Amino acid sequence: MRVAFYAPMKSPNHPVPSGDRLMARLLIRALELAGHEVEVVSEFRTYAATPEAAAELEPAIDGERERLRLKWKSEPRPELWFCYHPYYKSPDPIGPAISAEFAIPYVTAEASYAAKRDRTGWAARQKPVGEAIMQAAVNISFTERDRAGLEAAFPGAKLAELKPFIDTALFDMVSPKPDPRRLMTVAMMRAGDKLDSYAMLAKALRLVEDRPWTLAVIGDGPMRPQVQALFAGLSGRIEWLGERNAAEIAALLGQGGIYVWPGCGEAYGLAYLEAQAVGLPVVAQKTAGVPAVVEDGVTGLLTPDGDVAAYAGAVTALLDDRERRDAMGQAARRFVLEERSLAMAARLLDGILRDQVGLGAM
Repeated sequence: MRVAFYAPMKSPNHPVPSGDRLMARLLIRALELAGHEVEVVSEFRTYAATPEAAAELEPAIDGERERLRLKWKSEPRPELWFCYHPYYKSPDPIGPAISAEFAIPYVTAEASYAAKRDRTGWAARQKPVGEAIMQAAVNISFTERDRAGLEAAFPGAKLAELKPFIDTALFDMVSPKPDPRRLMTVAMMRAGDKLDSYAMLAKALRLVEDRPWTLAVIGDGPMRPQVQALFAGLSGRIEWLGERNAAEIAALLGQGGIYVWPGCGEAYGLAYLEAQAVGLPVVAQKTAGVPAVVEDGVTGLLTPDGDVAAYAGAVTALLDDRERRDAMGQAARRFVLEERSLAMAARLLDGILRDQVGLGAM
């Protein structure tokens, strides 16, 4: 089947790495692995930081919609429109109209809707998100939290769930040589939730200074000076490794003992799956979508949202109990390699499309 893939927030071809870009690429690979022909049909980014900025995009949106109409009047048209991550700041104003005009199924993945945004000036921008959700042949959620939110807002919408996944190939090849006292973190250094997580991690580590540990940080970004300042006084224990490629990250994680990242506001966090894939137990907060990628008490420890003392206690618990740490690490590796692989996701995603979209009849 020919699939038109569109990510209005950030194209999978965007030069800046992020979890959003990674998941878009993984979905494309899953679709291709299932035998479908996928084309990223537009690079147009609809993201707007304010409602006023959103209004300025309308002429360009009309132009992009017309471009695709003309394209598919002379070329083979897609048999499915697949939209990844539409939400109030970056809706999909192109796919629903094109899908209706060409009579092709419309599908969303990781769509979200928050009624409270309608009271903060975003009602006009969020309305098409809701309309697209109701139009969709199926809306695929990655977490139970997101699925429940859509169900509550749109009781008649067609919903399905696909657990977050990664390409485990690189991680499967790693032969872990864990240092039980080496803490690992992989995260971009930017304002907002990422900086909040770094701040919480720094506070928690100050509470466990009496334990022998080191922290290796993989990542970079515009807030690097601010992030490093948060760890002032701990400099002898922190190793700043900068931005690394996927193979380097997999190898470095295999040398760690515990993955530490609070995950403030984390949608779910693919980095948690990557860490577990090489046998690292995770210490994170039980917040947002994190429980979708970490099995509390089995593959890691999840602490109450915002509780720095509890977070520090969880880190201490794994530093002090190597047997427990090793058992969780082994469970984590099995969990990801057996249940959250790209191959598994490809089968499940294909099954959703066949069941909900009627793919088999196309």
